[in-house]
Formats: sequence, C-alpha cells, structure tokens
Amino acid sequence: MFLRLPNSCPSGVVDNAVEFGGEITYEGAPVGAAPHHDSGSPLVGRSVELGLLDTVIDRLGQGAPSFVDITGEAGIGKSRLMTELCLRARRRGVTVLRGRAAEYERHLPFHPFADAFADLDDRPPHAPGLPDAVSRILGGGGAGAAPATADRFGLHRSVARLLARLGRSGGLVVALDDVHWADPASLELLDHLVRHPVPGPVVLVVARRDRQTPTALTGTLTREADTEAVLRIALAPLAEQECVEGFAPDLPRDRAAHLYAAGEGNPLYFLSLLQAHRENAAAHGTSPAAAGIGPGGLPTGLGALLLNELAPLTPAQRRTLEAIAVLGDHAVPPVIRGATGRTDAELDDDLDALARRDLVRSGPAGRPVLRHPVIRALVHDSTPARRRVEIHHAAAAELAATGAPAVEQARHIEQSVTTWDPQAYSVLRQAAEQTAATAPTSCAHWLQAALRLLPDTVEHGPERRDLMLRRARALGVAGGLLESRDLLHEVISTAGPDETGVRTSAVVLCASTERHLGRYPEAIALLRRELSRKPEPSPSDRVSIGLELSSSAPHNASYPQMRDEVARTLAEARALGDEPWEAGALAVAAFGEAYEGNVAAAAAYAAQAAGLLDGLPDDDLTALCEPLGRLGWAEAFLGRFTDAERHADRGLGIARRGGQIYLLPLLLLCKAHVRIQTCRLPSARELADEAEDIARGIGSSELLAFVMANKAQVCIAASAPGDPEAMAAAEEAVATMGPSDNWRASMAWCMLGYAAMTGGDPHRARHAILRAAGGHDLGGLQPSMRPLFSELLVTAALSTGDVDSASAWSERAREEAERLGLPVQRASAMRSAAQLASHHGATAEAATLLSEAVEVCARSGAVFWEARSLLLAAPVMTAAGFATRGASMWEQGRRLATGGGAGLLIGLSELTRPPAPSASSAVPTWLASLTAREREVAGMVAEGLTNQAIATRLFLSPRTVETHVSRVFRKTGVATRAGLAALMARS
Repeated sequence: MFLRLPNSCPSGVVDNAVEFGGEITYEGAPVGAAPHHDSGSPLVGRSVELGLLDTVIDRLGQGAPSFVDITGEAGIGKSRLMTELCLRARRRGVTVLRGRAAEYERHLPFHPFADAFADLDDRPPHAPGLPDAVSRILGGGGAGAAPATADRFGLHRSVARLLARLGRSGGLVVALDDVHWADPASLELLDHLVRHPVPGPVVLVVARRDRQTPTALTGTLTREADTEAVLRIALAPLAEQECVEGFAPDLPRDRAAHLYAAGEGNPLYFLSLLQAHRENAAAHGTSPAAAGIGPGGLPTGLGALLLNELAPLTPAQRRTLEAIAVLGDHAVPPVIRGATGRTDAELDDDLDALARRDLVRSGPAGRPVLRHPVIRALVHDSTPARRRVEIHHAAAAELAATGAPAVEQARHIEQSVTTWDPQAYSVLRQAAEQTAATAPTSCAHWLQAALRLLPDTVEHGPERRDLMLRRARALGVAGGLLESRDLLHEVISTAGPDETGVRTSAVVLCASTERHLGRYPEAIALLRRELSRKPEPSPSDRVSIGLELSSSAPHNASYPQMRDEVARTLAEARALGDEPWEAGALAVAAFGEAYEGNVAAAAAYAAQAAGLLDGLPDDDLTALCEPLGRLGWAEAFLGRFTDAERHADRGLGIARRGGQIYLLPLLLLCKAHVRIQTCRLPSARELADEAEDIARGIGSSELLAFVMANKAQVCIAASAPGDPEAMAAAEEAVATMGPSDNWRASMAWCMLGYAAMTGGDPHRARHAILRAAGGHDLGGLQPSMRPLFSELLVTAALSTGDVDSASAWSERAREEAERLGLPVQRASAMRSAAQLASHHGATAEAATLLSEAVEVCARSGAVFWEARSLLLAAPVMTAAGFATRGASMWEQGRRLATGGGAGLLIGLSELTRPPAPSASSAVPTWLASLTAREREVAGMVAEGLTNQAIATRLFLSPRTVETHVSRVFRKTGVATRAGLAALMARS
C-alpha cells in the first residue's frame, strides 16, 4: 500500500495558506517542505540567495563553487530554498538527488546519501564497475552493510568517482538536508567531498543548523569557504514587508506587525503564530507570542502551537502518527500495522485523515513521512516512553521476519531490548561487523549496545573483554583515541591469567594508541612493564611486544638505544621458528639501520627480510603490515625503489583487507616518497591526499603531522616554485607537532625549510633546517638525509652571501655522502660542491661535478634528481663553453620534469633555459659530443699527461681514465694521443 494524498481538502481547511520559507500550500496546516517533492509555487523573499544559486547552476562545472552550504536556525527556510534550487536545476535538465539526515537515525551509516540515491531510476547497484561496497551502501541494499574488507577511505573515493560519472550527462546536484543530524560516516564522506571537489559539472548542497553541526565539518566548510571552494549562504530572518505581504496580505497591518515581531522574522514561527491567531488561539489557552526556547532551539510556545494540531486526532490516528514519527525510514505499512494493531483498511483511513490535515505526506517509495523534521521531533518526544519501546519492538520483530540487514534491526533492538536476549545480542554483533570497515563510529556504538545486554558475570567475562577490545579498535580508527586507550586499560586490568591472547593484544594496541597520541614514554613504560610481569608472557607474546617496543625508534628513542631490543626479539622469533615474526624483526632492523645511515647493515637486514616476506602468504602477514611499511621505507632510503614500492603495495593490500586503517598512511607515504624520487608526481600527490584523509579521520595529531610533512614534500616537487599549498602543508605539519623534537618533528621543520627555500626565503629556510637539526652539528637530522639538507643549507648560505658557511655545509655534505655511499646522497654532495665552484668562477669544475651527479642519479633510477641535476648543469655547461651540450642537457631535464609532472623542476627549467646559440659561438660537433669529464681528460692528454698522471690528478683509477680516453678517441675519430692534442689545439 502507498500513501494516498487527497486530491482536494474540505472547505474551511484550504484557503490561501503557506509553507514556511514560504511556498503557498494549506492554510490549515502551516509548516514544512516535503522532503522529496519539489514545488513550483513562488518563494517569498530570498532574491539575493536565489541569484547566487542560479549562478551556481549556470556555471556548473565551469569554475563555480562545487559545494553550497546553506545555514540557518530551525524554520528559517533552508529546506524551502533547497527545494527551489532542486526545481530550477531539474528545469535545466540537471539530475537531482535529494536526501535528508534524520535526528533519530544517527547510527545508520551513510543514511542521507542512501536516501538521496534512492531517487535514481538507474540505481548504483547496476552501474558497471562500481565497487560492491558503494552499491550496497548507496543503492539501498542495507545502510552501511558493506563487505568486511571494505576500506572507508577507498569508499569515499569511489563515491566521488560515481558522482563524477553521474554528472557527465547534463550535470548533477546532490542536495542533503539537515546534515547537522548526519551520521558520522556521512559526515566523514562529506568532509572528503568538500576537501576533494568532484570534477566536472557536479555540485553538492547541504542545509544545516550551524550551532548543531559537528565542529569538524563546520571547520572544514569554513576553511574551504575562505578559499571560495564553498559558497556559504547564511539565511537571515525575512524582512517584515516580505514576511507580511508574502504570508498574510489580508491581515491588518498592526496585527501582522505584532505577529512578525513575535516570530522575529522566522517564517516557521510567523506561520505558526498566524495559524494560532486565525484559529483564535486565545480560546485554547495559548498566546501568539513565543515563550522561551525549548530543546533544539525551538520556542516552547511554538511547540505548543504545533502540538495543538494533534488535538482533533482520534486515539487510533494519534497512535499511527506516533508510529510514523518513531519508525522513520521503517514506517512502511507492515511495520506500522505491527506497531498499531490496525487492519489494512483501518490504516488506510488513518493515513488519509493524517494526509488531509497535512501532518503526513508521501515520501520516498510512497512511504508516509511527517511533513517536517520539527513536527517529527515534537511528536516523537511527546510519545510516551513505553509506547516508543512497543513501536521499536514491533519494528524489530517485523524486520527480523523479513530478513532485513542487522544494521536496520539494531536500531530498534537497542531501543526496545534491555535484558539479556541472545538473539538480540547476536544481531547487535552482526551490525558491528557490518559497519566495522566503513563506519567505525557506528560499529563502536553497536558494540556498546551489545555490551549493555551482555551479563557482567564471570561466565561472560572473556567474551565481554573481547567485545571491549573490538570496540577499542573501532574507536581508535574512528578518531576516538583517548576513549580507546581508556577502554584498553580496562581490558588489561581485568584480563584473567588464562586470557593471555586478549591481554597481549590489548597491551600492543594500547601502546600503538599511545604512540598515535604522541605519548611515547607511556607506550614504552607499558610495554616494558608487560615484559617484566609475572608470570612472564609467552615467547610469542614477547616477540609481539618486542616488535611494538622497537617501533618507538626513531620516533622517540634513537635506534641505537633499541638495537639490543630488536636483536633480542629477532633471536626469540628465530628460536620459535616463526618466520613471519622473524621477518618482522628483520624489517624493523633494516629500517632502523637505514635511518641511521648504516648502509651495509641495513642492506643485509633488508635482503633477509625480503627473502622471508616474499615467500610467505598474505594471511601470515596480517599482523606485520607495519614492519612491511618499515621495510619499504628502508629500501626507499637505500635507493631500492622497485622493491620499496612492491612491499608497500603488498602491505597496503593486507592492511586494507584486515581493516588496519591506521597503518595505511605509513604505506601510502612510502609509495609517495618513491614516486617523488622516480618523478611520478601526480600519483604521489594522490597517495599523499589519501594519507591525509585517513590521518584526519583517525584524529592523531602525531600521525597528521607526519602526513602533512610528507605531503609538503610532494607539493614542493609537484608545484611551481613558491606555491602556497606546499608552505601551508609544511606550516600545518609544524604547528600540529607542537614543541616535540622527535624524528617526525624534525621532518616537519625540514620540509618547512625546503618550502621556504623554493619560495625564495633563504633566511627562513636556514632557520627551519637548523631548528630541525638541533643546531649546526646536524645531530637532530636523519643521518641518511643529511647530505640533501646540507645542500639546501649551501643554497641558502650562497643566496645570503655567506660563502664561508656554504663551504662548511658543502664539506659536511661530502663527508656524510662518502660515509653513506648512496647514489642520491653522493649526487647531492656533488651539486653542493658545484654551487661553490660556480660561485668562485670554476665553471669547468662545476660542469664536471654536475655531469657526474646526472650520471649517478640516472644509474640509480632517481629520475627527479637526475632532472634537477640536468637543469642545473645546463647553464654551467654553456658558461664553460659547451653550449650545445648545455642545450641538450636542458632539453633532457625539461622532458623528464614535464613527463613526471614535477612543477618545481618545470619552473627551474624556465630559469635555466639556454640562449639560442649564435653562429660565432658554435662548437665543433665532435667537441659537443664529449661529456664534461671526457673533455677534461682530453685536455690533459693534450698537455702530454699519462693515464696514471691523469688518474692521480682526478682521483680516478687508471682503468677509468683508460675508458675515458678510448671514448674520446672513438668520438673524435683520431687514433693517437698526438692526433688528439692537435685536434684540441685547433678547436
């Protein structure tokens, strides 16, 4: 049965009446925009706001704001304005999807989005290539019932792709009302869509009450409104003339002015007071003036006026109305019948009567809905508590009988079952499992509901602690780190001696949570206490605890301080014959040694770890995603880019399937780092953006600072020199870290220095890098990165005329690079020395150094640094007399930079573009074909030096000199040293 709206209303009920905001409708029943039905009736006032919305529609996909934020108090006309926007968009052939959040369904994940997508004729489940999770959530197949392996941040990106696809056919408007009541999963998705606008002709419109909106969403909308990505429309009270002439033109002016003053220009209040006046409210004991403010910001006097509408209802009609208010989306005839005991015919009569009074309207799929959320809230809250319990109980029974998803049943079970009920408990656990991956806040909520039902007895103790552990994990990934930690402490303190598995899991998870909170001393103390407790942890538990303890390096403790702990953990894993744990310990050791710059040890550990990990199935590595990430970072530091990306990719797959969301940023940023080095900047930016989304969702400032520092590095490389986004990311990283001085803080300050240098502020760059380093000894800098940041210090010093400091930093870069022996670091030291040589006018020496830097980077696969070295070498080569060679290097560097999307290097190429060669300055083709090193060797041959003498002067081996001489002979076409000398003299 579908709700039948009457074609006409009895005389005396219908006259001129109005809808707040203000659309013409029934006088006898003011208030309320239909949730899903647009109207062509004229809108009262709001001409300026409509002009703004018309511009948004006209410029859809052409630079107009991709997000519209309509704010205002209850009854001010947000829904009506949104209705008008949807109507105008549809008239222009734009697809419109409209949904609404609900006050009493805040734990149904993605509820307003599912509501909006119910408007599609071609539902998302039938869209080819759409991930199953999106189909099931947005297509109405059970709110939030996503596969357990779904990744909520991947889901956000999938939804954005779906919206972009829907917008290709004439544009798309997604209008979501009452988002101040949206569930946490929807709020998180909205946050993503605000910060990452959907490309193409797509606009999202939200209507909300500003003061009731969660702080996080308000902050995001405000920040993006400042950048003009969001259009904020704050609805003010209507002007008196608009209000009176639009809603009550037949009322005496003094009476209309009195009502306007009492309603303070709010259309909802004015219309309710107007109706009370016309029905002789004084006779019913109510005053047309509002008397105070009640819950939710609604005037208490207004609430009484609205509830007066219910007075003429029969008891049966009132019960039906109460059932609709309590049931919400589940207010379908079978469930209403179960809650009211009415027959089909009786229920039809009730619904017709309620529709004639405009208390109930037809909603999605024809189900009855109250005409406005304000009415629903008033009816819901005025329904006796015992009656609400009965309605929820009937709904739970009906949904269970029809096989509805556990998430849909759970809401009603939670409100109606208060004593131990194994079946209800099972449904709540299922609901938690269905929402764990995509809506962890809802998952934690259902687990808490299950815990309330589970008897707090010794018999159920282990199961209770298992639920608490699961809830703590859900809270942690949802951003409730403090609450998660407190719950884990309770699990640890109450676990029995035979519950070692749960206890160890709680200890390790609690320590990880402490790390994310930046509380490293607490994490270390907790783990060391657990290792020393009696009875001692099992060997496997000791390995698990040891790996977590080792993870404090280099964040808080230095790796040398943890080296013995890592060795002990590795020995215990080998004694157990446990290959996965052994591989994990080896990966931690590889990362620690690589960080410290102990290249030989790091390479050995990395090779052993990779040998074990590559031979193990994914199922054995579920607990080792963080070590996989550390192995990837170690390999990236060692210049093994292919291996690093391969292991990061594997870790990402395992972490996503296992729901270990908090580990994804470590793995994503490892890939991003590799793609910076190999000059694949567009994909590096995508990876950094995803890592940022996750870090913000988790709520760890420590993690967010790490992510923003890495994002700053990506933005610096991908953007034009001085791009403000890079500086903003670096500054946020520094601000988020606060006064910390650990590795992540050092990285944040280094990236601030890098951004300042590329932005043309050498003084700030020097200050930031020395702040990161803890002083001129560079002790606070990551040892394996010291040559790279020394190069920045050389550039900063020369930019400010401090040549002595530049010389010192260049020498420091050379020493560190020689100790490391890594290609990228050696090339960095060469560029530092080349800067000094060029400054002193030794262009030939500078050209030689930069040519070698190019070759070193090319051999290592560090394309970004190869391109940078080429572009720096080009003008030096030209100045050294190798104009053709310089032009060739510039062309190659420019090509690599453009192909890799490296905006920084593209900007550098504009600064180093070689001048067009003149005929008089042309160099012989054979001479231009020589590299800088080959020309240097050829000159010494022309001077009469032997190969051994050349080798001694250039610090090369005689064999290398012999190779250079052979190449020179081949390129010049001469066969003797005398012939080469003559040729050099002529040139």
